[in-house]
Amino acid sequence: MKFSAYAIPVLFLALFVYARFKRVKLYDSFTDGVKGAIPLAFSLFPYLAAIFAMTELFGASGLSALLNKALSPLWKFFGVPESVGPLILIKPFSGSGSLAVLSDVYAEYGPDSYVSRCASVIFGSSETVFYVSAVYFSSCGNKKPTSAVIISLAASFIAAVFACLICRIL
Repeated sequence: MKFSAYAIPVLFLALFVYARFKRVKLYDSFTDGVKGAIPLAFSLFPYLAAIFAMTELFGASGLSALLNKALSPLWKFFGVPESVGPLILIKPFSGSGSLAVLSDVYAEYGPDSYVSRCASVIFGSSETVFYVSAVYFSSCGNKKPTSAVIISLAASFIAAVFACLICRIL
């Protein structure tokens, strides 16, 4: 067996020994932490529901396909394959939706193609910006996330361009 198989049990055992040494009531501390998580979950719910609804509407309305078609000259200018465009557009909204787009790219182009490599790197190196923003900004109390979201989206786009450039070189 590998060392990593023992890491988590050893970590838990060390935590229990440390708690016993410090005379901390471990179960009481755990339940206090859970009590703090319940209000957080309730405060996150409206933001997450809005993100999930926007994601569904974005795909179902045809806006994603229309936007990808409108941005195809931009994709071409930056050397991004047009078939990767839907992934770039959906990834900031939904991780599972972008996984579906990635699977479609694999099915159409094969997993070893240039397009699939670009899609893989974009999928693995980008983040669901709106989901993370909803979670972060709802918990910190800042209700003006506009500049942070714009910067995150710009960084995701630049990362996608560089991902395709690197995949072309390699």
